[in-house]
Amino acid sequence: MVAAPDAPRRGLRNWVAGLVAQPQFQALASRLPIGRQLAKRDGAEIFDILQGFVASQVLFALIELDILQRLLDHGPETPEALGPPRGIAPERMAALLQAGASLGLLARRRNGRYAIGRKGAAILGVPGLTAMIQHNRAFYADMADPLALLRGAQDTHLARFWPYVFGSPDIPAEEAERYSDLMAQSQVLVAQDTLRQVDFRGIGTLLDVGGGSGAFIEAVLRKHQGLTAEVLDLPNVLPAAEARFNRAGMRGRVTLRPGSFRTDALPQGADAISLIRVLYDHSEDTVRDLLAKVFAALPPGGRLIVSEPMAGGDRPERAGDVYFAFYTMAMGTGRARSSEHIGALVREAGFDQVAAPKPARPFVTSVLTCRKPG
Repeated sequence: MVAAPDAPRRGLRNWVAGLVAQPQFQALASRLPIGRQLAKRDGAEIFDILQGFVASQVLFALIELDILQRLLDHGPETPEALGPPRGIAPERMAALLQAGASLGLLARRRNGRYAIGRKGAAILGVPGLTAMIQHNRAFYADMADPLALLRGAQDTHLARFWPYVFGSPDIPAEEAERYSDLMAQSQVLVAQDTLRQVDFRGIGTLLDVGGGSGAFIEAVLRKHQGLTAEVLDLPNVLPAAEARFNRAGMRGRVTLRPGSFRTDALPQGADAISLIRVLYDHSEDTVRDLLAKVFAALPPGGRLIVSEPMAGGDRPERAGDVYFAFYTMAMGTGRARSSEHIGALVREAGFDQVAAPKPARPFVTSVLTCRKPG
């Protein structure tokens, strides 16, 4: 058998990894200047991975207890002032505040008081971020036993929170309102990054499939005054979109389309279709079927815009390959796909001129665009 061209490189990498994994090598490396620096850096990064869950729970506690907002509104406070009103002993509140300061969320003053830090203030300044941090309680519960999650052996909290991904059009109105509100808050940043990366010139009407309460379309219409839009989503979701466009004075520029892209053909007439945080919620078969429907609904030259968190593919990336990969796994359907993977799927559906600009913030979204030939 002839070895593959990269077999020698794989052999070398495996040999190096085996060497680094030996305690004797680590002991020797720690006594050499270069080795000591590498060992120190690797050790610190490994410990950051190990403590990551604890750090995220410190952040959750600060948000849930309203500490960040309190410090922003009232200035530096002591553990004695913050703890008892929240049912927490001062010494334990001090531990929480000290942890927050170590993470840059808070700042410790010389007099033992704690103020909000730059990162903590930034969290409050990002629309919807505190709601997403609180929502992560469900995700972290699913991650408490990652082996059960990987084996598909558990009924997950996220699957119950996002029932629409399983295709039922008859979602109770209160559930539709709950997840639509969370999605709308997170869509603000997604819309910002998408609008920076997509050229909307030449688009007269944009159909947003799975558009929820219309946060993305509102942002598009504000920036592009000559555009009209359509929003397609489940019947129980669209009242929130209608209310949004009425408040914004945009109702005359938007057509609401009740329906499910799983069971219904997409309406024709738009010269561009957007899928904003849609594909990664769904299985490969559902995505292929949806892309075929998008292709059928667009005229020749029509454009498709995909915007969602993406995996890194050949170059693994933290947001897509850690957080969103396991988040979609916990939802029970869907997956974080790389831009190359999505590009292959849209080409399979018949699209060409596929482009995937480098994302500004991969932890927010990545963008892929393509056209229907003709």
